[in-house]
Amino acid sequence: MANLKRKVVLIGTGMVGMSFAYAALNQSICDELVLIDLNEVRARGEAMDLNHGLAFSNSSMQIYFGNYSDCSDADVAVICAGVNQKEGETRLQLLQRNYKVFESIVPRVVSSGFDGIFLVATNPVDIMTRITYELSGFNASKVIGSGTTLDTARLRYLLGNYFEVDPRHMHAYVIGEHGDSEFVAWSQAIMAVKPVYDMIDKYPDRYNKEDLKKIENEVRTAAYEIIKAKGSTYYGIGMAICRIVRAIFHNENSVFTTSVRLRGQYGLRGEVFIGNPCIINSGGANRILELKLSEEELDKLRSSYEILDESFRSIAIS
Repeated sequence: MANLKRKVVLIGTGMVGMSFAYAALNQSICDELVLIDLNEVRARGEAMDLNHGLAFSNSSMQIYFGNYSDCSDADVAVICAGVNQKEGETRLQLLQRNYKVFESIVPRVVSSGFDGIFLVATNPVDIMTRITYELSGFNASKVIGSGTTLDTARLRYLLGNYFEVDPRHMHAYVIGEHGDSEFVAWSQAIMAVKPVYDMIDKYPDRYNKEDLKKIENEVRTAAYEIIKAKGSTYYGIGMAICRIVRAIFHNENSVFTTSVRLRGQYGLRGEVFIGNPCIINSGGANRILELKLSEEELDKLRSSYEILDESFRSIAIS
């Protein structure tokens, strides 16, 4: 870490950013939280509002509106800035507009002297994470996207309901793009110590693969349903970001399906960032875990990888 205090800079004080900030305050994630936003009036107001809740929390966090110079000694820069996803709009359709936003953010963070870890949540998150990597010049281990962390949480919640078990004991992963080409690695899905497919074989009257397909589709379309109902998603991803930041500060070596650059896993090597289980600690993306995928799953991952690569290359980079 850059200093003795745990310092986070939050760039973007929209609903996602402030859901993270609120969760961070309630969980005492850091000692210092700086809010940066193009709309300075809003950022100041958000800082005031959070500070007024300090008396009711267990935190003594310093929360204030700041600017990019405050990034110089920060440990983590959380980027939530960007335009919102509209109803019926895919995450990839956001790409060109949000690239312009990041062009104005990332170089300013780096020029401050920042030497911490970038954590990106802006959609389409896999490509925005790659853009952050390209614009920053940082080592790939210090640039992380929220990836399919929330999708995996959604999956485990639904599987917990289906198998009537605490979701924390469902070990299953959504991998690939955080978007339409994501998929569940069912061959690696386990309930406690029992493979999910074994449960289906043993109890065919209670469980079946068609139900699993429905669960997978529900996970994939969850964001669209939430956007249709309330305009945008923010609580779940705010909590997910908070959890990743905690793993960084506490050097947990915890596993999350973050968006990371593959380094030869699955035979894929390049600049693409994609959701995959990864060990996260104080150094960032410490070690990528390669799942033993079926041939069908490998094809899905390669397809998702190619979609992300082609989408990135379609950007009109200035």
